[in-house]
Amino acid sequence: MIGLGTLMRHVHELMDGAVADVYSEHGLPEYRPRFSPVVRTLVEEGPMAIRDLARAIGVTHSAASQTVVQMRHAGFVTLEKGSDARHRIVHLTDRARAALPLVEAEWAATERAVAELDAELPVPLEQVMTAALRALERRDFRERIGDISV
Repeated sequence: MIGLGTLMRHVHELMDGAVADVYSEHGLPEYRPRFSPVVRTLVEEGPMAIRDLARAIGVTHSAASQTVVQMRHAGFVTLEKGSDARHRIVHLTDRARAALPLVEAEWAATERAVAELDAELPVPLEQVMTAALRALERRDFRERIGDISV
């Protein structure tokens, strides 16, 4: 029997892998789908601290920091010191700006593909995932697991 975590990872891998293939086919094999929310947010909001970026895209500070490090290594962002040593400000590079037409085209195509997928499901995937997230915000999963005695 396949566990829920395995199923969720596999669905994510299939979807994320397909998006990564689009970038690779268009000459950006080092661009990761997880970069797009960062790029789109920085285009809309301008340079910002990693903690603010994390909040804006709905991930943890650690996840945003890891993504920014990957993006910096790939040449899509630069980091500058903020008002104090604890803050680093993320800026898009010219390379990221040059990729914007592809990023926006992929985003729109992905939204269309998700809508098509949702039409085949008994409940739209985003609706299920949002409901699960809200339920876990109300009562976290560790609490739901409870005490385990061995």
